[in-house]
Amino acid sequence: MQSGPSIHFERRDPARNMKRFYRLTVQQDLFGTVLLVREWGRIGVSSRQQTQEAPDLAAASLHAQRLAGEKQRRGYVPVAR
Repeated sequence: MQSGPSIHFERRDPARNMKRFYRLTVQQDLFGTVLLVREWGRIGVSSRQQTQEAPDLAAASLHAQRLAGEKQRRGYVPVAR
């Protein structure tokens, strides 16, 4: 599998005991299908994952950027890994 860069976000609020993360990765599987992989959950605990097929890398990247903007509006902050 070929994997591109991932975008990692975190949202922390100690007053509400909130420690969440959200990760977006665009990658290709062994058959060349372009996938947008979304992973989310509480930091330090098992996460959930959803995989979505895309027609090409450009479409997957555009969708990832839209989702990233949505997460930032909800209070998630990009984190360098």
